[in-house]
Amino acid sequence: MISIVCTYNDEEILRDYLLKSLKDQTVEFELIKIDNTRNRFKSAAEALNYGGEKAKGKYIMFVHQDVDLCSSTWLKDVERILESIPDLGIAGITGMNEEGKKLNVIKQSIPPRWLPHIPIQKPTRAQTVDECLVIIPKSIFDMLPFDETVCDDWHLYAVDYSLSLKEWDKGVYVIPVVIHHLFKSYIKYPESVVARIKDYFQTILSLGSLPTGYYQTLPKVLKKHKKYFKWIYTTSGIWNSSYPLILQRVIILIKEALKYLLIKLGVRYLWKKYLKKKKKAM
Repeated sequence: MISIVCTYNDEEILRDYLLKSLKDQTVEFELIKIDNTRNRFKSAAEALNYGGEKAKGKYIMFVHQDVDLCSSTWLKDVERILESIPDLGIAGITGMNEEGKKLNVIKQSIPPRWLPHIPIQKPTRAQTVDECLVIIPKSIFDMLPFDETVCDDWHLYAVDYSLSLKEWDKGVYVIPVVIHHLFKSYIKYPESVVARIKDYFQTILSLGSLPTGYYQTLPKVLKKHKKYFKWIYTTSGIWNSSYPLILQRVIILIKEALKYLLIKLGVRYLWKKYLKKKKKAM
């Protein structure tokens, strides 16, 4: 049996996504909902450890509130896959391998669309998995809970856990079962030009577009695993554990700005070329 642990701060999203997709599952499961609408827990690690301790299933699935499992046999299929992995430490739906390639079977946004990925047909080894949905054998979790000291915010706890398991010679996998993750679809992005400019400046001042908590947790994760991993691959970035982090963030920011500029210039060039061709045809 799978115990499902979900920390939520929006009851409507929880009901419309995760709970709705659990209603028709064909196998028994345990559901542990952790209400954080009043900010009782200050970090994901703290909340999920609280829920994981209560779990009675053979496997514990830690999942975001905005995830749709996409199939009534999803839990049944996953149990069968997990039973086929002898060295299982943690399994996820999306992750990064040690070549820096993203592995996933995940759809995002409204309407659902596939993310850029390497498609997989069987459990595939990864270096790290993403936090949107991870599954850990209860026997493993009892020995190794999430690190509440290093991961004292809401980011990178599955990345840290994956790296710790690899140091224990346990397997980190991405498994081939589809989910739909709402993610950023319900976040309102600035529409006016002034608001966008402010947003760009905020990204520059923050040295990146990721949440502040991510950048606060990241150096602690890099330091913790520096002895074993020179490069740490995450779905939100690739990081060198030896180079100064601030330098890496500046380099990434410059690369993203250049990429954006080249795309804009390329689109403008193609548009002018199209108009010129159209004018000649008239």
